[in-house]
Amino acid sequence: MNPNDTTPDTTPDTTPDTTPDATPDATNETPDEGERTRPLRPEEQDPKLWRGDGWTARIIKNEDDDGWAVEMTRDGEPEPALVGPWTMGRDKKNPKPIDTSAFATLVKTANEVRARHLQQLRAQLHRSVTTVAPDGTRVQVDLDVVPDEDDPHAILTVRDQAGEAVTRSRVPAGFKLTAESARRWIEGGARET
Repeated sequence: MNPNDTTPDTTPDTTPDTTPDATPDATNETPDEGERTRPLRPEEQDPKLWRGDGWTARIIKNEDDDGWAVEMTRDGEPEPALVGPWTMGRDKKNPKPIDTSAFATLVKTANEVRARHLQQLRAQLHRSVTTVAPDGTRVQVDLDVVPDEDDPHAILTVRDQAGEAVTRSRVPAGFKLTAESARRWIEGGARET
């Protein structure tokens, strides 16, 4: 192409469009055929009850005062993961209806609350320390609590430097895992179960 030529270039652009809006799913996650969901349609939702994205939002009477609350329940779970205050409508008597934007915000918040809860639960049920074995090698000792109502216990696993399990033993659910208690346990002949 001549740099002095001012005629517009009319050759078609064959470069693929890579903007996030150009792809149908910008997250690059492809749901299974059975998991495909259609977009939320406000006209198909009740003003006080919305379902979608694996969640149900329900506006309820706030038991603590004269206002309203919204509860977010994950599909398949009996208890709500999130309950929070909800805005009064213009008449100052009835709740404001749920709309697409509010529902999306509620789903995002409920997912974050649930993720924090699961992370906290995992932290309570799993602990890990590093200590030195009698032969001088560093080992990792994991404690995984099994919260069984009839038989609560924990599994203590010793892993070598490659991450391979060397021994696994059943211990009481109240076993206090520290680097020192792990070292003493290994020196005492960590029994495999």
